[in-house]
Amino acid sequence: MNPTLLGKKYNLEAVDKQLGEKYWSPIDVAYINDWVLRAAAVKGKFHWHAHNDTENGNIELSEGEGYVVPKGVKHCPIAKERAVVLLLEPKKLNTKGD
Repeated sequence: MNPTLLGKKYNLEAVDKQLGEKYWSPIDVAYINDWVLRAAAVKGKFHWHAHNDTENGNIELSEGEGYVVPKGVKHCPIAKERAVVLLLEPKKLNTKGD
């Protein structure tokens, strides 16, 4: 899927289908000025990481819930079953590899 531009629509079911069973590999869905909306299928445990050096307690989400991770919070995403997450990130942030 080519990322969309402002003023154009996209289909989240098509995004979900494109993600398939490839976990922890975000795809670009839409560009918003200097930001990008990314989606990723997740399952299992990702590694601990931060976008600075602060740590927070556990946050458990149920289906349909979301959470904004504050800048600098150390976090370790875990999904017991396949889930799809949406990431709103600066375009310059590379979340597509190690």
